[in-house]
Amino acid sequence: MRLDLGDVRTILVGFVAALAVLTVIFFLAGIDEVTATLSMADGRVIALVAVVALGWLFAWSMSLRTVLRVLGVRISVLRAFFLYAGATFANNVTPFGQAGGEPFAALLISRTTNADYESSLGAIASVDSINFVPSISFALVGVAYYATVLTLGDTAVMIALAIVALAIAVPAAAVFGWRNRTKVEFAIANSVVRVVGAFARFVPRLSSPTKPAVVHRLRGFFDAIERVAGDRRGLLLSVFFSALGWLLSSVSLWLSFYALGYTVPFAAVLFVVPIGSMASIAPLPGGLGGVDAALVLLLVPMAGVSVPTASAAAIIHRGATYFLPVLIGGSTTAMLEADNAQTGSIKSD
Repeated sequence: MRLDLGDVRTILVGFVAALAVLTVIFFLAGIDEVTATLSMADGRVIALVAVVALGWLFAWSMSLRTVLRVLGVRISVLRAFFLYAGATFANNVTPFGQAGGEPFAALLISRTTNADYESSLGAIASVDSINFVPSISFALVGVAYYATVLTLGDTAVMIALAIVALAIAVPAAAVFGWRNRTKVEFAIANSVVRVVGAFARFVPRLSSPTKPAVVHRLRGFFDAIERVAGDRRGLLLSVFFSALGWLLSSVSLWLSFYALGYTVPFAAVLFVVPIGSMASIAPLPGGLGGVDAALVLLLVPMAGVSVPTASAAAIIHRGATYFLPVLIGGSTTAMLEADNAQTGSIKSD
């Protein structure tokens, strides 16, 4: 799995943009104040934040392993963890979060498990889709807590309404698309053929795919999702691991505040973590900068803390849930690819 020069350039531009966004965030928050707050953090609690973040990564890797088992692909627990760490690495270094990283993640899964690419893409897409259910559920729980215990401000009311709208609109759109998937297949196939065909005029090495070939691959992708959706036991188990991952991610943020000497309502982080993660769709690597800004903007009114405190907590939390997976995922991706290359050379011999 190799990146061409264009991919590398896109990733580098994305990180430069993310660095610029982070610089603006912490400049507005007050770099001296944020630094002073971080200097008072308890190192033992920060270490615990890292452990909890690893638990989050492990839980979601078990969700991927469950989905792959439904598709007939059996891998060990350790290999599933390495695979999901690699998928997370791909998501965190490409723009638009999961949307940008899924093709690379699917290729890694396909090469490592010998599953076809369409099934691999269906597996990682299914995990991402499954993750939506607990995220919205936890966010609604947080909103319900604030609505019954505290008085919601105008901003929180707007966010709450947006969450309810998402909880209705996304499943409705998914059901509509699924029931009309044949039309969706042909619509996507037409778009792919036109777009790739246009690029092929200027890129000699690029050949335009045929419409039947694209439709065939799309049907393999939809068949994989249908198999996952049809296995109730596997689906429920995957949802459980997804929910556990969201819970541990929320604990990570709560502990980040605790490390700074603050105890915030758990309902606040239960609400903020999934909503803040939606900013990963920004055209930044893994949402870096976008998610951080969203966390700070949400935490100040919901947790009742100052901007420097929210920024410091976001740094600790994102260090554990963004940079730690990048380090682990980058290493495991290199290791898996080396193993794939060695296995491939042995088979060719």
